[in-house]
Amino acid sequence: MSLCVAGYAVDRGAAFGASPEGARRARMEHSPQWKGGRFENPQPLHDDLWGALRDITFRGSAHRTPKGPVPVEALDPKRFLTAPHGGLRVTWLGHSTLLVELDGRRVLVDPVWGERASPVSWMGPRRFYAPLLPLDQVPAVDAVVISHDHYDHLDEPTIRAMRSWSTAFVVPLGVGAHLAAWGVPEARIVELDWWESARLGDLEIVATPARHASGRSLLSGRNATLWAGFALVGPRHRVYYSGDTGFFPGFADIGRRLGPFDLAMIEAGAYGRSWPDWHLGPEQAVRAAELVRAKVLLPVHWALFNLAYHGWTEPAERVLAAARGAELRVTLPRPGQSVEPDALPALARWWPEAPWKTAEEDPIVPTGLGGGGAVSLGPSSSAEPGARRGVGP
Repeated sequence: MSLCVAGYAVDRGAAFGASPEGARRARMEHSPQWKGGRFENPQPLHDDLWGALRDITFRGSAHRTPKGPVPVEALDPKRFLTAPHGGLRVTWLGHSTLLVELDGRRVLVDPVWGERASPVSWMGPRRFYAPLLPLDQVPAVDAVVISHDHYDHLDEPTIRAMRSWSTAFVVPLGVGAHLAAWGVPEARIVELDWWESARLGDLEIVATPARHASGRSLLSGRNATLWAGFALVGPRHRVYYSGDTGFFPGFADIGRRLGPFDLAMIEAGAYGRSWPDWHLGPEQAVRAAELVRAKVLLPVHWALFNLAYHGWTEPAERVLAAARGAELRVTLPRPGQSVEPDALPALARWWPEAPWKTAEEDPIVPTGLGGGGAVSLGPSSSAEPGARRGVGP
C-alpha cells in the first residue's frame, strides 16, 4: 500500500514504463479478468487509504527497520557452478527476488537490484542492505519471471541492465509494455494470462491467479496490467511462487491442478489491517502453502524494504507460530543463502530478537470471502490451463 503512495507522488519519468497499446492491448481486452477497461479480481480488494496512512503514521513499530546490519550470507557466484545435488535449489536474494535452479534450468524471479522501491532516487522505501551479487555475476538464466509491475517487483534500472540478456522474460498481460519501453526486445517477452503457460524445453512456466493490483503512475491508473503467481514445473520437481496476493479460494485450485509442490515461495510480509486483501500476512501464508499442497514453505516479501507498520522481523516470528502443527516444513534462509528441499538446513534464527505483535494482537482478516473471512476450499471458476506459448528451446 505504501508503494502506491510513493508511486503516485510523482507522475513523470521513464520509471513509470509505458501503457499497453495495439495488439498487446487487444489481447488484454479478451482476458476473462478484463472488465470495464481494467483488470479485476474475482473478489474485490478492501481499500482504506486513510486507515493505512493512519496506521503507518501512528501505529508503526519502532522496529520497522533494522537497528544494525542485517545478517546476510556472502554469495560467491562459484556456488552456481555446481548443480544442486537433488536437482532443485533456491537462493533467496532478499524480498521477493529468487534464483531458482530446477532440473537443469535457471529462473530469476522478480529481480530488484535498485536502491529504492520507488520511481525516484530521492524518496521511497530504501533497501536494508546492498545487492548480494553484482548483476553481471548472476549466472545465465533461462527465464526472468516478473509477477506484476509494482516497484518492489519490477525495477526499471534492473531491467535496463538485463535488456541485452538472451533470455525469455515471462510476465503477466500488459507488463511487457514496460519492458519494451526499457529496451527489452519484443521477441524475448512472453505475456501470460492466468492459467496460460510457456515452455522452455522441459520446463513449463504457468501463470496462476492472484488477488492483488497493479500500477506505476496516476496516468496509467490502477490495474492497467495483470498480476499473477507462477508455477515452475520440471520433469522431476515443481515449485510455486505466489507473487503478491491476498487470500482467495483459488489456492486450493492451484494445488489441485498443479501441485503438490516441492517448495512454495509465498509472500508473508508488508501486511496491515487497513489493506487485508493486498497481502497475505504470515498466518494466511501458511494456510496458502497448505492449500497449494506444498511440502516446504519459504516465506518471502520481507527483510529488505520497510513497506508496512509491522516490525521487520515480525513476519518470520508469526510464520513460525502459525506453522506449529501444520503439515509442512518451513525454511527461513538468511538473505544470500541457498536451500535444497531434499536437504534443508536446520532452522536457525538469524534475525535479531525484537518486539513483535501476535496474530491475536494484530489480526489480518481477508474480506469478500463470505463467512467473516472464512476460506472456501471449493474449486475456483477459472478456466482450465490455457494455451502454451513457446519461448525457445
